[in-house]
Amino acid sequence: MDSYDVGGGNGPGPEGSPERVVERVAEPLAEADRNPAPGAPQPGIAGLSTPYQVVAAVALAVVGVFACVHLAMVFLHVAPSNTLTKQHGEAVDDWVYPEFEQNWKLFAPNPLQQNMSVQVRAEVVGAGGKRTTTGWTDLTAYDIDGVRGTVLPSHTRQNELRRAWDFYLNSHTDDHRPNGMRGRLSEQYVRRIVMQRLDERALGGTVDRIQLRTVTRPVPAAAWSTEKIDTRPVDRSYPWWSVTAADRPGTEATR
Repeated sequence: MDSYDVGGGNGPGPEGSPERVVERVAEPLAEADRNPAPGAPQPGIAGLSTPYQVVAAVALAVVGVFACVHLAMVFLHVAPSNTLTKQHGEAVDDWVYPEFEQNWKLFAPNPLQQNMSVQVRAEVVGAGGKRTTTGWTDLTAYDIDGVRGTVLPSHTRQNELRRAWDFYLNSHTDDHRPNGMRGRLSEQYVRRIVMQRLDERALGGTVDRIQLRTVTRPVPAAAWSTEKIDTRPVDRSYPWWSVTAADRPGTEATR
């Protein structure tokens, strides 16, 4: 009972002990891990062929550069005014708007105190070329009706028109003049959204022109407040816009 016979090693000595046998078996396995056989597959990018390694390295470099540029642009957008934003503010805005806009209204100390609705009327060309003007359609009320009572309301129905109108106001002067390319893009964006909404309605002809207006209603003061607020609505009409083929749903712009 005091002797061992494992792998040809007999006797009670340490060379024949079970512990020594396990060490002899583990040594070649550890050596194989340290020095893999030639041609064995390598983990990660090292296991790829040289052309694929080059492609992977270039892709990682492009992603890294894009991430760095994006973080720098967003930082400059939200940072206080400085030399870089004064010199390159237009480039920063072109990068950020509209996909990466940063909006901090959630933390605003003075929340919005008025409700604004966007309304539209259209000049329609019917049979025989007869032109008629529709009544005002409240697009904001239409969106609110689609959201109210819905457990998972559409993000488009909630924010598309509102954000587009904010984009338009922020890129135009008080006399409705666009501030450069962004202003003209905001007009096209709003026209296409409005035409999508009008396309769902039977207007009796083809829409040739549209006109927008806003109706602003101040939010009444709370019942416990002594503040006096004039809640009468304020209307503001905007110029007529001609509708192009690119503005109509289901069509593409011709160049």
